[in-house]
This record gives sequence, structure tokens and C-alpha cells, in this order.
Amino acid sequence: MTKIPENMRALIQNEDGYSGRSEGPEISDAALYLTEAQIPVPTPGKGQVLIKLRVASVNPSDLHFIKGEYGQPRCKGVPAGFEGCGDVVAAGDGAEALVGKRVAFAVSLGGSGAWAEYALTDAVACIPLRPDVSGIDASAQIVNPLTAMAMVDIAAKDGDAFVISAATSQLGKLMISLAKDMDLKVIALVRRAEAVEPLKGLGATEVLVTTDTDFADQFAAVSRALKPRVFLDAVSDQICETVFTLMPNGARWISYGKLGVEVPRLTQMGQLIFMGKKIEGFWLTNWMRTTPPADQARVVGEVQARFADGRWHTDVSKTLRLSEVIDGLADATKITDGKVVITP
Repeated sequence: MTKIPENMRALIQNEDGYSGRSEGPEISDAALYLTEAQIPVPTPGKGQVLIKLRVASVNPSDLHFIKGEYGQPRCKGVPAGFEGCGDVVAAGDGAEALVGKRVAFAVSLGGSGAWAEYALTDAVACIPLRPDVSGIDASAQIVNPLTAMAMVDIAAKDGDAFVISAATSQLGKLMISLAKDMDLKVIALVRRAEAVEPLKGLGATEVLVTTDTDFADQFAAVSRALKPRVFLDAVSDQICETVFTLMPNGARWISYGKLGVEVPRLTQMGQLIFMGKKIEGFWLTNWMRTTPPADQARVVGEVQARFADGRWHTDVSKTLRLSEVIDGLADATKITDGKVVITP
């Protein structure tokens, strides 16, 4: 039986609710939003589990959240962090079967975040892990991989080509690799020329640099040739609006993030009427709520298999201990080609 201490180290949120701002996920100083503290270890209630952390991941959604810019309100004094992996050490009624298991987990509403020595979440938000999935990969097993699987599946139903922004992100790389295996064509959008060849090496059909002066002309030509009807977008800025206007009839602009600070202006409203185009959003939480359990189990099994056999892997740009996050998070998250992870 694992001995559970009374208190734990945690990175707790400084503020409640929403900030009312929309500045993007960049942070200049983590101390503006987080405080390192010793707090009581939470006790699991009915259907909940207590998890001893091994590794937590840092996603753009985490940064939006601690800044008060996410779709859920902050809770002052509660640990931050949406996702991680660890060992279930205690459980409430109905969740006892998970005790002793290593799991990937997402923190449910009303839980206690992953950026702490112990996290609290609902048992249904946990995925028991295969032994051949590493701790690093397991810590990023839910938000990005399940989103990649779900969104590529959406794109595949609308043709054999689709567009993605923020293609050098961990999620972008997962989607490119998955699309290659499914014989789909990815048009990847990046900001830096040096990202072009690595992404083509992963399987992207076209990689376009959005900062090129003739980017719009380049994309228009590719759009005419490949006829992509789905744009999976994590940036949502004016360039992305331009991309959408250059896509063919019936195109769907699916926003799943807001990495760009700029608020886009719609310039071709008539396309929504006369070309049947649509603008919509994707939130993994809604996908998990509405997707039948059997389909979710299939997707989860495929995700773990991909990490176990090496088709997918997590690129880590920086590993921070809990005690290093306040001082190190701002600089660590400026590295865009990999994921920041946190260990106890």
C-alpha cells in the first residue's frame, strides 16, 4: 500500500475566473499566474481517483487557462495542468479497479490539476497504459493524440487533402504522420522556411511558409490542384482567413485553438452563402462526450499502438521539475518545435 502524505507541492493558480483578455498562449513570467505552494493532498470522492504524478505535459490550452483566456474559468488556489500520467494510489467508490495502475489522465472539471505531486480526476478521464508506452509519451497521450485522430477522421470524410496550421507543433506532426499512413495529402502551413524539409520528411505533401510575400498565390495554386475542403486551424488569425477564402466550394474552417493574437476579419461573407463554406470549432471534451464508448476505445487503442511501435513519439523541448516551473516556464515555452514536460 502506497503511503500518501498529508501535503504536496503544487503550482496553484493565482486568480479566479476569466481575465477578459485574448493575448494568446505566450507568457512573460509564470509568477504572474502561478505560485508554488504546499497544499493538502486531495481526497477522491465517488468515481474519482488520486494519481501520483510521473510526468505532466504543457499544452497551449494550459497557458490560455492560467491566463484566464480558456473556455473554462480558473479556480484560485487549485493546481493547474490538464494532462499527465502517473500511478493511481487511491480511489473513491466505483473507481477501485484502477488502484495500482499506471494511467494517462486528463483533469476533469472539479478535479485537481496535473502540475502537482498528486492529481485528482474522474476515473472515466483515465486511460490504463500499456507497459511499452513510455512515461513521456503517456503524459501527452490524450489532448494531442486523440485530437489528431478525431480531426484527421473528420478531414478524411471530406476528401483526400486537407490543410493544417501550426504544422511544427506536436499535434501538427502527429496529424501529418497519421495522414501519410492513411494516404491523405496534407498541406502544412508554417512560419519558418527551415521547417519545410523536416515536415516533408514526415509525409506532408506541401509545406508553405505563411511569411513569404507570395504566400497567398502559392496557396491558391495548391488549393486549385489538391482541392482541400477542410482546414484544421490552431492559429485563427488573418492569414488563416485568407487561406479559407482561397479554398474551394464547401470548405470547412475548423478552429481548435487560438495561437495567434490577431483577431481575424471576415472579408468574403458571400462565400458562406454562395459557396456553402462553414466556420466551426472543435473541442476534444465535446468529442469525448458524444463519441460512443466503443469508438473511443478503438481510437485509444490505436493511439497507444502508435506510440508503442514508434510510429508516433513525443518531441520534448524542455523538462522542468515542479520547483523549476515558475522561473523556467516562460523561456521553455518559447521553443515551438517540441513539448515542455513537468516532473515532480
